[in-house]
Amino acid sequence: MKVEIQAHVRDTAARLGADVPYALKALAGRLADDPDLGRSSELPGVLTVKVDGDMFDNCPDLSVGYLREADRIDIRFLEALPSPEASTPAPDQEQPEPGEGQEQSGGPLAATVTVRQVADAWRRITGWLKHNAPDSYTALRAGAGPAAIAALEEDFGIPIPVELRTLWMLTGGDDGADGWGCLPGNMALMNLDAVAARYRLKTGAQTRQAALDARRPEEERITVWEATRIPVIALGPADHTMGLYLDTATGCLGFFSGEVEALGDVLDTLVTYLEEAADMLETPALAARDKPGLIGGALVWLSSVGPAHEQRWQPLSG
Repeated sequence: MKVEIQAHVRDTAARLGADVPYALKALAGRLADDPDLGRSSELPGVLTVKVDGDMFDNCPDLSVGYLREADRIDIRFLEALPSPEASTPAPDQEQPEPGEGQEQSGGPLAATVTVRQVADAWRRITGWLKHNAPDSYTALRAGAGPAAIAALEEDFGIPIPVELRTLWMLTGGDDGADGWGCLPGNMALMNLDAVAARYRLKTGAQTRQAALDARRPEEERITVWEATRIPVIALGPADHTMGLYLDTATGCLGFFSGEVEALGDVLDTLVTYLEEAADMLETPALAARDKPGLIGGALVWLSSVGPAHEQRWQPLSG
């Protein structure tokens, strides 16, 4: 079995201790012989395994997450586990200020937290759909495989953020129920083929614009698209001309359209966007941006209800 270790995991290992890279390499050898060594995690296809740091000279206890495919293993996450001594500081031990030390430990730990936040928010959404809007639930695609996501990452030439990778592993897109996506405004999570097509279209437009701007002063040049933007959510299941992108540089969502992008960031992260959608479904009385309701077995948000559907739309209570 072939075992691959992502570059960011190797970088993290080098920061955690002199013997951590060796411990990681030793684990890779064990996984090659026993791919099912780890335990199932919250995400489909993701296994986690612990490494006893006492087996090495300069290595903390580790938690390692990996994706298993038919012919290879992809190690994706690595974090140091707190030692029992560190969890109970001495009474006279000076405590760090808020935020201090986060640069060293925040990377892998933050990734783990993000995975759990996305998984929890999406399961809240799909759990609600399953029990209340079965047509919308069945319109969701199965999760995308690691190979498909890796191919998209290679095509774009930029890393796919952990929050987006996690969401795509849970669902590969929303085909819509009667033309309605399940996200606020009845927007729809784009499938990976649509993401790739829209990204190429937008980066192609930027290339053409850059050629036109080559002889213009800097202040007169126009930005149509940034390479760090990944289209994620479309206006509807069949309309990808407008929607939301995730900017991998800022971590924020932003609007895209067929015109020059000048609307700015939404100021939501993907995590907060999904969490708010889940909150609005579970407590519709407190929903602010949009109001959820039902037409038959489909979730339909109030902003998408036109005259032809007003009589059939049933608002949610609670």
